[in-house]
Amino acid sequence: MFRGQLVRGAMTAAVVAVVVGGSARPAFAIKQFLDEFKAVYVKPDSNDPADKSLAAAVETAKCNVCHVGMNKKDRNAYGSALAELLDKKEDAKNVEKIRQSLEKVAGMPSDPAKADSPKFGDLIKQGKLPAPNP
Repeated sequence: MFRGQLVRGAMTAAVVAVVVGGSARPAFAIKQFLDEFKAVYVKPDSNDPADKSLAAAVETAKCNVCHVGMNKKDRNAYGSALAELLDKKEDAKNVEKIRQSLEKVAGMPSDPAKADSPKFGDLIKQGKLPAPNP
């Protein structure tokens, strides 16, 4: 009897692990927004250490350049600033508006609560993500 309970418990744990693991998905950026961010800022062939650092950070972060964690609705400060200017449905194919928004947000402070915080664009020029990834 004890052995049967052990096997049943192990099977239940396995099923729970598969269900929970399968339901956790990463945040998905709007592809065109991420593509334009890369086109404007990422220079993978550059010899500049800051450019190389940014390219590696963006490659690792992917959607988390703008998002935090696994929920696409959770944005970091950079993603929140862009979300104020861009609509994912209306602007996804508007390259000009995406680039204008990237430029405008680059001039904003990286910490909205601190006007003297580094600007998003300054962090990018230093080879850092515009907002830290926790």
